[in-house]
Amino acid sequence: MGISHSVGSDGIAEVVMDCPPVNALTVAQWFEVADTITALGRDKNVRVVILRAEGKGFNAGVDIKEMQNTTGFDALIGANKGCFAAFAAVYECPVPVISVVNGFCVGGGIGLVGNSDIIVASDDAFFGLPEVDRGALGAATHLARLVPQHKMRAMVYTAQNITAQELHEFGSVHSVVPRAELRNEAMRIAKSIAEKSPTVMRAAKESLNGIDLWDVKKSYRFEQGFTFELNLSGVSDELRDAFVDKRDADTTK
Repeated sequence: MGISHSVGSDGIAEVVMDCPPVNALTVAQWFEVADTITALGRDKNVRVVILRAEGKGFNAGVDIKEMQNTTGFDALIGANKGCFAAFAAVYECPVPVISVVNGFCVGGGIGLVGNSDIIVASDDAFFGLPEVDRGALGAATHLARLVPQHKMRAMVYTAQNITAQELHEFGSVHSVVPRAELRNEAMRIAKSIAEKSPTVMRAAKESLNGIDLWDVKKSYRFEQGFTFELNLSGVSDELRDAFVDKRDADTTK
């Protein structure tokens, strides 16, 4: 369990998140995802990276229990830096990254898939940003790469989810298949990429990043600044404590 990876003779690399019970990653695990993807991108034998998960769902964001059980702001700062590093590693990976989403993809999971090149999902998958309910902001940058502007705003304000099928209709999810067929679908796409010239493919990735309409690292960092402000105000602790304690939060402030 934890974060593992492998590289096939065909140049297809797989990074697997297996962090029970819900793939909510600790600070160390976010950095491990970042370091693993960065190292694979530097490996000239790697032609494409598949990012997937075992268990109930793809990713449940940061480990809020770790944050609430840590004195001071070290865990908060670590989680912000770890997420920033992991999202950036996916975006800057010199080869295409395919995110393979089973079940839920929320919070930090949106940052991973929003910065990936191709997304495939199971027919029971859903995506969302519950950040406002946890006293945080962030990854709207990446959600905006998946849905239109006003849909993104509504999802942030209401913390409502969207299904894989809806994202498929927007064109941001490449394909939706039964969960049992998910890895095979990802491998099918990965093989079609791995068969092409690796020199051309790496150039294609760099060129597509170069023509992006906005700087995803800068805009995400801007969002994170408001998370720090909310924590200093004391509002965030109450919302996170309520989540951990499984009770209704005080939302009068």
